[in-house]
Amino acid sequence: MYDADMSQPSVTHEYSNKLIRNFSIIAHVDHGKSTLADRLLELCQAVSKREMTDCLLDSMDIERERGITIKSQTARLNFRAADGQNYVLNLMDTPGHVDFSYEVSRSLAACEGAILLVDASQGVEAQTLANVYLALENDLELIPVLNKIDLPSAEPERVRSDIEDIIGIDASEALEISGKSGVGVTSLLEALVKKIPSPEDRRHLPLRALLVDSWYDSYLGVMMLVRVFDGVIVPGLKFKLMATNAEATVDGVGHFTPKREAKAILSAGEIGYIISGIKDINQCRIGDTFSDKLSPPEGSLPGFKPAVPVVFCGLFPADSDDFPRLRDSMKKLALNDAGMHFEEENSVALGLGYRCGFLGLLHMEITQERLSREFDLDLITTAPSVVYRIKHKGAEAQLGEVDI
Repeated sequence: MYDADMSQPSVTHEYSNKLIRNFSIIAHVDHGKSTLADRLLELCQAVSKREMTDCLLDSMDIERERGITIKSQTARLNFRAADGQNYVLNLMDTPGHVDFSYEVSRSLAACEGAILLVDASQGVEAQTLANVYLALENDLELIPVLNKIDLPSAEPERVRSDIEDIIGIDASEALEISGKSGVGVTSLLEALVKKIPSPEDRRHLPLRALLVDSWYDSYLGVMMLVRVFDGVIVPGLKFKLMATNAEATVDGVGHFTPKREAKAILSAGEIGYIISGIKDINQCRIGDTFSDKLSPPEGSLPGFKPAVPVVFCGLFPADSDDFPRLRDSMKKLALNDAGMHFEEENSVALGLGYRCGFLGLLHMEITQERLSREFDLDLITTAPSVVYRIKHKGAEAQLGEVDI
C-alpha cells in the first residue's frame, strides 16, 4: 500500500539490517567455488537432499558440461549462528575464468565482503590475484580460505605464505576447509557473520538500487537482479531507470533461495529480483540505477566500468531469412551478457549478420553455443581476430587487425 503522498510505500520490514550479510566467493578456475557453494546450500538447508545435485548454482547445460561457472548466481540462505541469531546470507557465486571477470566485478559491487578461496595444493594463481584487486577496489572485507585441505598434495603452510607474500593480506587465521567433504564449512559460516560487515540501514532514504543483472523471460518480460542500497521496493511502485529514462511499474519482487520465491518487499541492504513489466529490452542496461519515479534521489549509483572487448568475429545466419531471429536473439543475450558488444554488418559473401566483440576466445565460444542452443540458430562464424595498434617514432599511431 502507498501513503497519501504516493511517494514511498508504507510497509513493514521483516528483520534488522544487522542480520544481513552480502558476500561473493572469488577464486581461480577450478579452486572449488561451486562445490563450496553446494556445501553452504546444504548446511543452510536451502535445498532438500533429494533436490541436491553437484554444482547446483551452475544452472546452464554448458556450465555443467564444461565444469566451469559462466554466469554469477545468487542464493539467499538462512543461518542460525552460535550466538543464537538467525542471519540472512546473500551468496553470489562467481566465475573463475578471466573471460568472465566482468561477471565478478558486478557481483562484488553488490557485496560487503568476499571469501577468497585458494586451492591448498595449487596455491595463488593469476585469477586469484586479479579477483583480489577487484575486491579491494570495491573496499570489501576479505576472508582467506584454504580449500581442498583433505588432498594428499595439500600444503597449507606454503599457501599461507604465498597469500601473504604475493597478495599482501594476513593469512595467519585463514580457515582450512574441504568443500567436497564439508570439513570446516560450518566454521566458515560463523566467520562470515562475524567478519563481514552488515549493510547500512538506509531504508528511510529515496530509493536507489543497482541493476546487477538482467534477463528476458518469455512470459514476464525483462527481469532484473538488483542490490538495494537506499529505500524499499514493493509491487505497484512506479519506477524509473536513471540512465535510459525507462519507466514502468514493479509487478513483483522476491529472492532466489536458489528457487525463485516471491516476497512482499525488497529493502535497503538486500539482493533480489524484480519483475519489471518492461517489454523493450533496449530500455534495460546493466549498471543502471533503479529509482522511484515519484520520489527521485539526488544522484545515481556509480555503476560499472564498461567491458572492453579484445577478440572480434562475425556471426551470420546460415539461412539469410533467419537474420530477424538472430537480431532478436542477440538483443536478448546481450541483456544477460553485458560483456558482449555487437553491431550490424553486411558481407558480400554471407549477407546480413553481426560484428561481435568478446572478452576472450572462451567467451566467444560460449556465446556461439548459447545462441545455437537457447535460440536454435544455425550460425556461420568468421575467423576470430584481435585489433592491434602500432606506434612509430615521430609518426601517428596506426590501427590494424590480425586473425588469431
